[in-house]
Amino acid sequence: MTVDAHITDPALASVVETSRAAREQAQALVDLIAQATAANPDGAIPADALTEISRQQKLLNTNIAHLRGLHRAAHFRARETKSRTAEARHEVDVLHLQLQNLYYEQRHLEGEIAACEGFDHTYRLLPLIPVEEFLAQHPEHADADENALMVARINHERAEREALEQQRLELQKRKQKLIAENKKRRDDLANLDRDLEKFIDAAKPIQKMFEKVV
Repeated sequence: MTVDAHITDPALASVVETSRAAREQAQALVDLIAQATAANPDGAIPADALTEISRQQKLLNTNIAHLRGLHRAAHFRARETKSRTAEARHEVDVLHLQLQNLYYEQRHLEGEIAACEGFDHTYRLLPLIPVEEFLAQHPEHADADENALMVARINHERAEREALEQQRLELQKRKQKLIAENKKRRDDLANLDRDLEKFIDAAKPIQKMFEKVV
């Protein structure tokens, strides 16, 4: 397979074809001059041969000029293609860099997700009621996923603790009230004892008078 077979660009193919034609025409002109010279031992070339040689020379010059134009155009296209290729390569490099950055970001996020999933959060230590018992009390969460179910259980635990705290505060108030009432009763009893002692002390003279009479 020749090199020409690998050329698919129409402009380059035209350059190759014109170059081949010019080469063949130049070779034919050389042969024509050689034949005209060999036919005349004295070196003189007949007029008709000179005319044909001149005509072939003009055709060759025309083809060479055409070939130069095609070569110049091909050179400009090659330079333009090289510039576009450099721009495209730059865009590819930028996209590749962005892709690498996205890849690194993806790995970072995957690491963060793994760290979050493996983090021993304090909610895991909460004394939540078993799932079966929770679902028995709240069947509306039977179709919830794992995360939603955990959130519902935590909210349930919080509500239960808030209710217990409210009960504790109410009991605390009742306790303080009972303590205050007991203190008041003790104070009343103490006052009653003092009054009774005063009454007994006041009644002693009377008791002595009755004893004398008896």
